Amino acid sequence: MSEPTLAIVAPCYNEQEMLPTSIPVLLETLDRLIAANKISPASQLYFVDDGSRDTTWQQLIDACEQHPGRIVALRLSRNKGHQNALLAGLENTCEDMVVSIDADLQDDPINIDKMVDAYRAGSEVVYGVRAARDTDTKFKRMTAEGYYHVMRKLGVDLVFNHADFRLMSRRALNALLEYPESQLFLRGMVREVGFDSAIVEYDRQSRLAGESKYPLRKMLSLAWHGISSFSTAPLRAITLLGITASALSLLTLLWVLATRMFTDNAIPGWTSILLPLLFIGSVQLLSLGVIGEYLAKLYTEVKKRPRYHISERVSGTNQSNRRV
Repeated sequence: MSEPTLAIVAPCYNEQEMLPTSIPVLLETLDRLIAANKISPASQLYFVDDGSRDTTWQQLIDACEQHPGRIVALRLSRNKGHQNALLAGLENTCEDMVVSIDADLQDDPINIDKMVDAYRAGSEVVYGVRAARDTDTKFKRMTAEGYYHVMRKLGVDLVFNHADFRLMSRRALNALLEYPESQLFLRGMVREVGFDSAIVEYDRQSRLAGESKYPLRKMLSLAWHGISSFSTAPLRAITLLGITASALSLLTLLWVLATRMFTDNAIPGWTSILLPLLFIGSVQLLSLGVIGEYLAKLYTEVKKRPRYHISERVSGTNQSNRRV
């Protein structure tokens, strides 16, 4: 029986400083697994250029020409974000199993060996899980771990401390590709797929070059996408908030009436009139904002626009760019 083929997919965005390191390391990972007879020599690397503005694409073309048949480079027509770039790479693979990993290699590729072992033992999805967050700042560690706890409280099924470093079998990946939504949150979608799974714990490395492509603003955006894509709890919270606001308003009204009828402290235009109005107004605006976010997601999904467009594909086998 022949060994299974492996695809390693790495999205890239302005990674010109990191690619001279990551490409040889990932090639060495394939060589190591091939030498151990764990994967087929037909296995390949897939790099997806997510609309980079530096020399990332040219470096990928050069790498394809230097290693024909071993590297496939895809170029998106514009920047579409990490999740869409990752999905573009996954959709263009044909191998028996696929590993997704960031091009900065903070998720050490040495752990791919353990993922392949888990696959060969019968697991169709293997999650890379951080054993600790020692490389994170205290703020990021607190917010990240807090986020996973909040997601669980909201009923969202996530693997704690897992991002997008994972292995999927062809069957599991084909099931994932049946999900049609435009606003992607892959770490949640993969859990929806099911199938037998395993966990590989690892220590995350420090970034060797370049800078993080996920600042706080993007992290918060991704977090909200995860909540709004997999939980209706915020909508239910609006109902509870409305009930609470109504109860507090009723209590305030009773207090105002009691003050008016039984004391001489009532002053025309006092703050007890203004405060309830401000409170109810803020609750209404907050509720409309949350409802608006869900309506915006519906608006985006109903349009059914393509998630991305691939402008070029290079494999090195024909020594030239092929425009798609």
